[in-house]
Amino acid sequence: MDLLGSDTFLPNSVSSLSQEVLIKKLLLSHDPDGRHLDSELLLCAVEDIMLCTTTSQVLDATEKTHVCNLEFGSQEPLGQTFCKISHEILCKCCDEGNLHARTMLLFDLLGNYKWGAKVALVLTSFVASYGEFRLLMQLYSSSPLAISVALLKKLPVDSSPLKPRFKALSLLVNAMVDVTKCIIKFENLPLSHVELDDETKAVTKSQIYIAVYWIIRGILICSSQITDSTAMKSEQYSDSTIIASWELLSLVYQLRSIYSDLRQQVEVCHQQTETKLYQKLLDIFKETQVDNQEVLRLLFALRDDLPLKDCSSQAKVGVSDLKNEVVILMISKPELLSIEESLFLVQQTHNHPHKKNAEDSYRIVWVPIPVSNQWTDAEETIFEYLSNSLPWFSIRQPWLLNSAVVKFIKEAWNYKNEPVMVVLDSQGTVTNPNAIDMLFIWGPKAYPFSASREEELWQEQNWTLQFMMDEIDLLLTKWVEEGRNICIYGSDSIDWIVEFTDKMEIIKSAGVQLELVYVGKRNSSQQDMRNIPATVSYKKLSSALPPMKTHFFWLRLESIRRSKLRLGKPANSTDNVLDEVSALLDADDNDKNWAVIGRGSDSMMQDIVRLEGSNLMECLNKLTKWGEHVGELGFLGALRHALEPSVLPEPCGHFDVTLPGKEQGEGVVVCGKCKHPMKKFVVYK
Repeated sequence: MDLLGSDTFLPNSVSSLSQEVLIKKLLLSHDPDGRHLDSELLLCAVEDIMLCTTTSQVLDATEKTHVCNLEFGSQEPLGQTFCKISHEILCKCCDEGNLHARTMLLFDLLGNYKWGAKVALVLTSFVASYGEFRLLMQLYSSSPLAISVALLKKLPVDSSPLKPRFKALSLLVNAMVDVTKCIIKFENLPLSHVELDDETKAVTKSQIYIAVYWIIRGILICSSQITDSTAMKSEQYSDSTIIASWELLSLVYQLRSIYSDLRQQVEVCHQQTETKLYQKLLDIFKETQVDNQEVLRLLFALRDDLPLKDCSSQAKVGVSDLKNEVVILMISKPELLSIEESLFLVQQTHNHPHKKNAEDSYRIVWVPIPVSNQWTDAEETIFEYLSNSLPWFSIRQPWLLNSAVVKFIKEAWNYKNEPVMVVLDSQGTVTNPNAIDMLFIWGPKAYPFSASREEELWQEQNWTLQFMMDEIDLLLTKWVEEGRNICIYGSDSIDWIVEFTDKMEIIKSAGVQLELVYVGKRNSSQQDMRNIPATVSYKKLSSALPPMKTHFFWLRLESIRRSKLRLGKPANSTDNVLDEVSALLDADDNDKNWAVIGRGSDSMMQDIVRLEGSNLMECLNKLTKWGEHVGELGFLGALRHALEPSVLPEPCGHFDVTLPGKEQGEGVVVCGKCKHPMKKFVVYK
């Protein structure tokens, strides 16, 4: 008895020898040429069509599956392939040829495709034809066009007797889709990077070959039944429908049994590859590589040769485009950062004046990871929006990242849903576990963004106005470069701001060149963040940073403190930068009014004076009484003298005598006791 040629061939009734013969025949027809087909997208289309045939639900246009750009690497258009498959399924379904032989003809036709793609193509071709059939049946009573076409095709006027057959067919297609998803899941495993156990691989592949055979054979049976139903007379419906329904339901049972075994086997394969891939990731980052290609392929290119996209041009990009470059992996939630942090990061990496010096040597790749294990529709939407707006690279389909890769990122790189920027050098070695503060502080100047470069930059850095502002605002940067006296101040009280700026105007009238800049408070409400700078500008009290640049200013100060705290203070030494930035942030936290006064284009630490709270107004009150002497002393010099503790609260009668021949300083002399300017008299003898 020829079991392979028999139309009653069932897996449970076939000997292992017969299965081996069948598998050998299937493998002889299998000759994949590397063409890629998005089988999962085709299955989505199948599910959409079947949903519409079983319910009255109307799919929203934005939810419908787009089946364009499904295939690449094939010289034959996909539509032409569908036509050939449909011809084999439909036009030959009435032939009396052997069902097994017709099944094998389809395998020969689809020899260049992978196993999952073979099934997806045949299933889609059948469901598209079935969908047309059901659409005509639905429109028969309301559309003259549908009536005419149905009459030509001799479709039954009343489809209600066929409902049991339709229901059984729907169950069968659902079972086929589930089995196909299992096959695709196996094919998507990174088997080119990690090896399965030989026995596990052999068993799984054998089950897949048999499953593919029975799905395609089942589709031919379904197609024959649909064709038969159009040729039947109404009195034949009852008996034939019962027989046909039972035949389809027996196939459902058969495929569900195949699915149960295959799902368990694929899950075993999945667990094996996950464990081995995770270990391989741990090992590869301990080894020295020739370049970064193997590392990047293991992270991102397990399923796709073009896993990245250039967000600015939307072009697909491969990891080979990152060869010999420093790669910064921006790992975050799909929302990226807050709006202010995102814009500041763009400014520091894309719009920064130093960018041209390093722009060809490093790339930022955004790697979004959802909070849970599954992507939500909202997360996909926000990712699509942001990835079309940012000037960096991003993972093109981050939901396809292997779960072992995600686990590695979370555990090895300590990702806890807070953004990190992991730096890989040109050899793929991690040189900085998180460079986000470096970029906020120095931008491209921090290249190559390694931890050692961060230490080097801090050794060179003093606390200056130029460092505080770092070109956040062009006008303020110009003032700093010109060496002007600049006062940066913050408060959330407009009354205090008015009083403060009035006193500063008195001091400026004594001949002091001074620029005032309001930089707000980092914890102000959004309303205060907008209203207070607007009031300051409207009343011409001083210059004021716009709300967004105010956010940038405070974000940068926070990054400075985090970076310093992470490095730690040197033993038995002080850290003036950490002390000053911490004092400023603490003053802001405690709702103190404050001011930082200094001269631009000077790297000397002592050329910056910080005042806060009551000391600020006491010092200004003292300076306003000194009148023109403030200008003669120089504003910063007068400020430092005013800050020195005085023995007497009021000007005293103390005098100093400088004899001829001794050095006599020019300008104003400040009394050592009361800390007020002394009047100068010349006595002639």
